[in-house]
Amino acid sequence: MTIVVFLASLLGAMAIGAPIAFALVFCGVVLMTYMGIFNAQIVAQNMIDGANSFILLAIPFFILAGELMNAGGLSKRIIDFAIAFVGHMRGGLGVVAIIAAIIMASLSGSAAADTAALAAILIPMMSKAGYNVPRSAGLIAAGGIIAPVIPPSVAFIIFGVAANVSITQLFLGGIVPGLLMGTGLIITWQIVARRDNVQTLPRQGWRERGRATARAGWALMMPVIILGGIRFGIFTPTEAGVMAAFYALFVGLVIYRELKITELYGVLLRAAKTTAVVMFLVSSALVSAWLITRANIPNEIGAMLRPLMDNPILLMIVMMSLVFVVGTALDLTPTILILTPVLMPIVRQAGIDPVYFGVLFIMNTCIGLITPPVGVVLNVVSGVARVPMGRVIIGVWPFLLAHAIVMSALVLFPQLVMVPLEWLRG
Repeated sequence: MTIVVFLASLLGAMAIGAPIAFALVFCGVVLMTYMGIFNAQIVAQNMIDGANSFILLAIPFFILAGELMNAGGLSKRIIDFAIAFVGHMRGGLGVVAIIAAIIMASLSGSAAADTAALAAILIPMMSKAGYNVPRSAGLIAAGGIIAPVIPPSVAFIIFGVAANVSITQLFLGGIVPGLLMGTGLIITWQIVARRDNVQTLPRQGWRERGRATARAGWALMMPVIILGGIRFGIFTPTEAGVMAAFYALFVGLVIYRELKITELYGVLLRAAKTTAVVMFLVSSALVSAWLITRANIPNEIGAMLRPLMDNPILLMIVMMSLVFVVGTALDLTPTILILTPVLMPIVRQAGIDPVYFGVLFIMNTCIGLITPPVGVVLNVVSGVARVPMGRVIIGVWPFLLAHAIVMSALVLFPQLVMVPLEWLRG
């Protein structure tokens, strides 16, 4: 009955249009009332505790780094770098979009920001070259969701705090799956783009490629510094966020000089608004998370799934199916905050590696960003590219299938995640 009350209150609040953060608080209050332990001080204290975490300081800094990266010209130079090396291939602009998405993912970790930057620059070029525009928009959306999987990732930070899992390990565990997602998109694009009669860009010589590399050199050094620093213990993920923001600010202001002092207020304001939304969600979710534990909901669900405990792969298939269904209706952060406290006790009881589960969990929620009916990233690319939402949905299906195949392979063969992770752990 407790599960019914939890779901009914949460879904009911969402159905009447309440913001997710308020729906989470309402759900917690309803559960407390049902259990006869309602106390407004508990609600307030849990919300304060939810935001009072040193680790969560990484979130505003990585969000700020992403805003500074786009405003300071780093994104544009990364795209020019990719064009110099693969733009001449048949379907080359699509490959450029994927390679640029992977590189930008290692800078900001924001699916929406990366997608908007890629769409604004590449969609006009792809349209002019004769590419199918809805399919191109679908490709860029599918490439944009790699951002929360390849570190640094705000999603991994939120999951790590909610699940009490090492964020450094999550960062390292996301590298290979993110690259596999990009590889799957390249293969799929090469198959579907054969139908387009497109103009290819002229092949650039090694001198031009050298110049493009030099122009993008400062941008390309950013992921090396951040990931290298985390891998070798030079700084923590929180300190990496500070380093990323400072580096993007320095490069944009001093090196590329595309970021003006007068623009900083707008950049800081956008980062602050995004941070406020994320942090309010995190603090609100702790209320329902505390009640989920107090109401023994994980054990109730665990009892339902107990017949699957001896078969981790089958259990993962069931849990990933649940995450996928929820992810189609909710944004990334609410999905993490709602399902993590429910599923993590089951994961630990079944002996599944929490880092492995966390990587697949985030991948799955990211796929939900390009899945109707909500599809947050689909909305972003539709608005930026000015392509009707219905046509973007048609264009994204081949790439959604590619992500699903990669996801299935990682569920069936955990070694694809664990072996590289063990190597990176050293």
